[in-house]
Amino acid sequence: MRKQYSLLLLILMLAIASAFAQAPKRWTSGDIHEAIQKLNFLGSALYVAAHPDDENTRLIAYLANEVKAETAYLSMTRGDGGQNLIGSEISELLGAIRTQELLAARRIDGGNQMFTRANDFGYSKNAEETLEIWNKDAILSDVIWAIRKWQPDVIINRFDHDGTRPNHGHHTSSAMLSHEAFDLAGKKEIYPEQLKYVQAWQPKRLFLNTTWWFYGSQEAFAKIDKSDMVSFDVGVYYPIKGKSNNEIASESRSMHKCQGFGSAGVRGSELEYLKLLKGDMPKNNNLFEGINTTWTRVKGGEPIGKILAEVEKEFDYENPAASVPKLLQAYKLINALPDGYWKQVKKSDIEEVIKACMGLYVDVFTRDFSGTPGQEVELNLEVTNRSETDLILESVVILPEGKERVLNEKIAYNTPSYAMHKVKIPEDIAYTNLYWLDKPWELGRYTVENQQLRGLPETPHTFKVQFNFVIAGEPISLEREVVHKHTDDVKGEVYQPFEITPPVFANFAEKVYVYSNDAPQMVEIILKSGAPETSGFVTLNHPKGWRIEPAKIDFTIKLKGEEQMVRFQLFPPEEQSEGEVKPVIHVNGKQYGEEVVFIEYDHIPTQTVLRDAAAKVVKIDIKKAGDRIGYYMGAGDEIPASLRQIGYNVTLLEDSDLTPEALKRYDAVIMGVRAYNTKPRLRFAQSNLMKYVENGGTLIVQYNTSNDLVLPVAEIAPYPLKISRDRTSVEDAAVRFLKPEHSVLNFPNKITKKDFEGWVQERGLYFPNEWAQEFDAILSCNDPGEPARDGGLLVATYGKGHYIYTGYSFFRELPAGVSGAFRLFANMISIGKEPKP
Repeated sequence: MRKQYSLLLLILMLAIASAFAQAPKRWTSGDIHEAIQKLNFLGSALYVAAHPDDENTRLIAYLANEVKAETAYLSMTRGDGGQNLIGSEISELLGAIRTQELLAARRIDGGNQMFTRANDFGYSKNAEETLEIWNKDAILSDVIWAIRKWQPDVIINRFDHDGTRPNHGHHTSSAMLSHEAFDLAGKKEIYPEQLKYVQAWQPKRLFLNTTWWFYGSQEAFAKIDKSDMVSFDVGVYYPIKGKSNNEIASESRSMHKCQGFGSAGVRGSELEYLKLLKGDMPKNNNLFEGINTTWTRVKGGEPIGKILAEVEKEFDYENPAASVPKLLQAYKLINALPDGYWKQVKKSDIEEVIKACMGLYVDVFTRDFSGTPGQEVELNLEVTNRSETDLILESVVILPEGKERVLNEKIAYNTPSYAMHKVKIPEDIAYTNLYWLDKPWELGRYTVENQQLRGLPETPHTFKVQFNFVIAGEPISLEREVVHKHTDDVKGEVYQPFEITPPVFANFAEKVYVYSNDAPQMVEIILKSGAPETSGFVTLNHPKGWRIEPAKIDFTIKLKGEEQMVRFQLFPPEEQSEGEVKPVIHVNGKQYGEEVVFIEYDHIPTQTVLRDAAAKVVKIDIKKAGDRIGYYMGAGDEIPASLRQIGYNVTLLEDSDLTPEALKRYDAVIMGVRAYNTKPRLRFAQSNLMKYVENGGTLIVQYNTSNDLVLPVAEIAPYPLKISRDRTSVEDAAVRFLKPEHSVLNFPNKITKKDFEGWVQERGLYFPNEWAQEFDAILSCNDPGEPARDGGLLVATYGKGHYIYTGYSFFRELPAGVSGAFRLFANMISIGKEPKP
């Protein structure tokens, strides 16, 4: 019984995962008719790749909408190691954004979303490195877990598993793991601990989603033997939707906004090719040929298929509620089936279809966006039946407390029923944090000890309301998560996840404190209340050798959401040192130490992220020349705050500041990461920047990609250079000094090999691979087995000033408090400012 319950729970969580914190879906008759058709197709597919945006949205949309298959995308990672075109979030916060972008994409193309515990630790040159860092056995178990949960008939890999083509190590690894898991998922002796919750499952076929660019050109692809491939046209048109499949796919792909993947809709035929890797070759280019996808694959299911076929045939677009009686017949038969995968999937689906046919609106929301364990909240319930179907609301159950409130209320036609219930949030309820961030994690994978959480796209919210209905005499229960809803003057009705949080948070004003001398610094901590009338005291844990004053600070915060600043003086040791400071907040005998981060973008639900509050403290030997810095932000980074930490006066430049008169006041002007990819204004301001250098200024340009530059690459520097895709992804790769006597390595800080210790994620990316002789190449590094990459730091004199182009990842290193990166960056700013002899 426990196993059956766990399976039910898993399936339900998976089925609703993509709907968290969204407004209740407004179904059209077309949506309902398509959902009825899908009820009568019992086939499933799993698409496998490495990152958000690796998935083929055309194929996912086709399988979900044309074939009507249960379709999921298994992404090995959440894309934590990528870059961010829309903000400054990187690492796990970027992973949170990309997770939600995937869910937004699936809401458009009709697929579902799954993950493994693998962490996107940055670019990897080969699968061997990737699988070692990920821990192959752990991630293989996650892939097998996903297969056993989803029970796909067919699996489709995005990438080659044999490594014959150069590829990102994560890409190849995703295919290798899927290829191996295909044969293992059906064996009970493999990861037997999973069988407490799921059944062993053997898929029927494994394909590679191949394409002409795997073969170099369309001409080369046209000549190859395709006898081991199936192909089909995914450019179909859906009159009910008024869109072609490819237009839906483009909308889905465009949700990957932080990666700049906006896609124009296209129309017309387009063939997809799938190469058979394992299993038998299907006939007639039908992936599911020979696989029973009717209700007869389920014992006792044949009558259900007949009833649903009648519902589809008789469906009335003007009166969808006319389908309810026969849908209820099918529902009763589904409910009577033995427990199993298809029972749980279709039971959940048909409940939603019945609700949609009735125009049944069910909602539960609060006026506040968060609560704390033990707090009382007001739940606002609405039930509106927009059909003539008899409906009785027998009771509601507030979960997880389980207390039933008996109502026996007949819901009249098109007359909203409102209710308000005051509920105490359970004292032992878990915080609604991103579950994969709850515990410290290794470089290669997140720590998720609960097997049932592994693979879920989001944290299941347990604070819910179960509505127990009787619909035309048939009992049906629907669960709805408690959400926050408010009306925005501009956006209108806005839904947001309802979060369970601690009663108080502690956010450092700065994430890194850099000391260049023995003077103390003021460490500011912003206390923010998650509950009203919160009081206590704060202490600050610090590394050995450091000293704080005072030892503790009392605080009282009256209003929820109110902030209060506390300040500790932190004294460094005499010697060089680095470590972390962490606050401990004492409230009513309990200790708290979390910071809260809100991620807010219009295209995804607001994300409330809890992390251990910590700031890095670094005592380093650093000198600098120059003071006033103009920083022109590109895609977004945290370098300005880092530079202020070492005493620079940093001004964020606007477009209007890029004039000769405004620029001349700065000792150096720095272009943020990917500025020449994201700031069209530079097309017109570049001549002013070059004039600034020519007149004696220092211009530092950080990395850009070669694609989508706002002006020709030859114009971004005073002399020609060519940006490549060359990178050094091993963060501790040896760094060689090509010009050891150059001032950028000697003034005002003597740079040594020690300054390249402790770097994070990578050395750098998108290094130039060609440059004019006027440039001095300063540093060289490379990944194992690759040629030297000498273009990561190029310095040239132009007129009276200096131009620097760098692909080294200062945007990661400075916010991480890497001492040597600060010293080298200070030297770059200081170039040309040596004292005259």
